Amino acid sequence: MSTTEDRLAGASAGRGDDGAGEAAGADTVVRQLPLAAYVPMGVTSTYKRPKATVDPDSSKTWLRRAYPVVASHKALFLTAIILSFVGLVIQVQIPDLLNHAIDNSLEKHTVPLHFYVEWVLVLGLVGAVAGYISRNALYKMAYNIEFDLRNGIYEHLTRMSFPFYDRVQSGQLISRANSDIRSVQMYLTFAPLILVQCSIALVAFGYMLSINVPLALISMVTMPFIYWTGLRMRKVLFPVSWLIQSRLAEVATVVDENVNGVRVVKSFAAEEQQLRQLATAAERVQWSYIKDADLRSRYTPVIQNLSQVGLALVLLFGGYMVIQGKLGFGAILAFNAYLLMMQAPFMMLGMLIMMGQRASASAERIYEILDERPSVVDRPDAKELTDCRGDVRFENVRFAYGTQSRVALSVEDGGNPDVLSGFNLHIRPGETVALVGRTGSGKSTIARLVARFYDVSDGAVLVDDQDVRDLTLTSLRGNIGVVLDEPFLFSVSIRDNIAYGRPDAGREEIVAAAQASGADVFIRQLPAGYDTVVGERGYTLSGGQRQRIAIARALLVNPPILILDDATSAIDVKVEQKIHSALRRLMQDRTTLIVAHRLSTISLADRVVLLDGGRIVADGTHAELLASTPLYSEVLAQAEAVEAAEDDLQVEFDGGVASGDGVDRRQGPVR
Repeated sequence: MSTTEDRLAGASAGRGDDGAGEAAGADTVVRQLPLAAYVPMGVTSTYKRPKATVDPDSSKTWLRRAYPVVASHKALFLTAIILSFVGLVIQVQIPDLLNHAIDNSLEKHTVPLHFYVEWVLVLGLVGAVAGYISRNALYKMAYNIEFDLRNGIYEHLTRMSFPFYDRVQSGQLISRANSDIRSVQMYLTFAPLILVQCSIALVAFGYMLSINVPLALISMVTMPFIYWTGLRMRKVLFPVSWLIQSRLAEVATVVDENVNGVRVVKSFAAEEQQLRQLATAAERVQWSYIKDADLRSRYTPVIQNLSQVGLALVLLFGGYMVIQGKLGFGAILAFNAYLLMMQAPFMMLGMLIMMGQRASASAERIYEILDERPSVVDRPDAKELTDCRGDVRFENVRFAYGTQSRVALSVEDGGNPDVLSGFNLHIRPGETVALVGRTGSGKSTIARLVARFYDVSDGAVLVDDQDVRDLTLTSLRGNIGVVLDEPFLFSVSIRDNIAYGRPDAGREEIVAAAQASGADVFIRQLPAGYDTVVGERGYTLSGGQRQRIAIARALLVNPPILILDDATSAIDVKVEQKIHSALRRLMQDRTTLIVAHRLSTISLADRVVLLDGGRIVADGTHAELLASTPLYSEVLAQAEAVEAAEDDLQVEFDGGVASGDGVDRRQGPVR
């Protein structure tokens, strides 16, 4: 493999006093990037991983699966629970003190009244301190659980393979990583606290038994009915809770697609149509919420007010006992205080059931993602790809999207049709090969298989005579630079976008890569230059500008294998020619695979491979294929006709703006 200096030699142009200069083709000042050993992303990650993740055993209940996450914060959990229980026990003492104060201080005058007043104040102070510490620990635990769940899901998503993202809506993932996690977090955090408050009812019941056993039993007559109502409420709420979370995800999907596809929406003046679609999704959510409210309005008042029946029975029978002289005034007042204290847990019981069902539905939706296994993973004995020479070979490759097993389903068996079948190709180190063919012939698929975005259905893809499935994904992709026809830019500065693959790169290295891709000129014309922050997906820049930044991003990593998937399709021909003069130098000792439609791009290649129906039908130089293969001429003519039609439409759309210096004809003027 040649040095970085060799690869970037001649890629930079000398700049004048104003700092502006054209990329490509200059032989004066040369920016050189130092050769560095392969390190993924160029820096060591400082990511703080979650303390625990969800139990992978799908046979367990959702609570048992979530237990490791809660247990990893057991210190905060136990502090919150214990001090909450202490605070509630202190509250239970107050009615008992009231009972004794009435009997001993107001009726018998055996104990000074200030004695009980002081005890009430002390217990109130201790309860306040316990409550403060308990709540503080509880909320810290809540945020920690949310952090662990959200980062656990995101970490899992980073491991998922491309087939997963091919079939999953981004709105569904966003919803499950936000609202669903919040539902689970709230239940895991507050349900134990509510249960502690419910358990205090047992302590209160113990005090009631110590006062009068028959009256205590009478007060509990309604408990079986409350229990049965709670079970019934739980059963009917679960499907509605699932429906709510599912339909919230539908709304998130509509919003996400409208934000990301706003240019398509506006270009077709389809705002009203999208509003109707969003309104339909919102109405479905509204119906679910109304159904949920209807069910809660039926059952929650029953749960909350059945305890009032117990209070009425206590007043009836307890009052009769006081009249008969069998029970003191202090006792009946304490009894009523305990009953009022027991009402709070019953009032929260309905909320607990509602939270539980929503959390259960949300947890199941989260587990659906976490239980998905990536289809493209490192083998246990995978080796790192080091000192990559750039030798790429396809051996009898067969591939169909949606099929990840070695033995793919045939079309007759209901599987997807083969994109590649019996495909064989050898790209030697330092060679530049252009893939040409009609739409759907498998050109982009070949590029994706080299980087192992997908696994072949049969056959093998080899890099340096090693099956890519025997190499670690990180080292394989670290040696391959990929530039797509629709580049994605992050909402950060241009400098950070170019340095995405090497965050530790210096300014000179970033500028050199930008010059090689022809991006330096327009970047310097931006208000903040390399520090300009691009908008969502980089749409504040034209398509050609985004492609040039994407090329610079790939070149900065300095990969021994470079894949250009129609990477200059949105760049004006004049600008493209300047970029090509730099790319020719950079490709001299670099294995390059070009998915090409333009004749100007094909001219970069040493060999041209013509594809048709997932197979190679011709292989040779551009001149050889023109002379010997009529299909090659047809494909080029068709591509030129499509491009000319697109250019004419774009010129008309732009009001007749012609391409030229600094102007991207197909995407509008440089901003």
